[in-house]
Amino acid sequence: MTERKPPGVTFESWIEKQIRTAQDRGDFDDLPGAGKPLPGAGAPLDDQWWVKEHIRREGVSGDALLPTPLQLRKEVERLPETVRDLTTERAVRDVAADLNRRIVEYLRAPTGPQVAVGPVHVDDVVARWRADRPEPQRSPASAPNEPAPRKTPWWQRFRR
Repeated sequence: MTERKPPGVTFESWIEKQIRTAQDRGDFDDLPGAGKPLPGAGAPLDDQWWVKEHIRREGVSGDALLPTPLQLRKEVERLPETVRDLTTERAVRDVAADLNRRIVEYLRAPTGPQVAVGPVHVDDVVARWRADRPEPQRSPASAPNEPAPRKTPWWQRFRR
């Protein structure tokens, strides 16, 4: 713990003396980041620098800061990309139904700016999902005129 400031000594001279003593002891040697430039030094300060730094540090998307109607609208716009990698129609319908549920919840009790957002048509989303999917590879079918090879009954396999 640091010692108390003696009476009659100004704070500035007392603090300068403590810093000088710590430097003489080597307390400031080999600190992490020593000799490296300060991040953002020389760059103009933005009014919202602390928000941007918090978002970058926490790894949060900037969309999380948007009001609810704008978040929903962005989700509606990104819905085709969201469902593109899903494998079943049921999964696509579930994602669209969940989005519609959240849109209806917002429409029942709107908050924030008045932005027009409406439910998505699930059948349209499924139709676009089907159109964007690559055609499945089909195995070549046998010619329709060729008879199928006849299987030998199991009891005749051992006769010879």
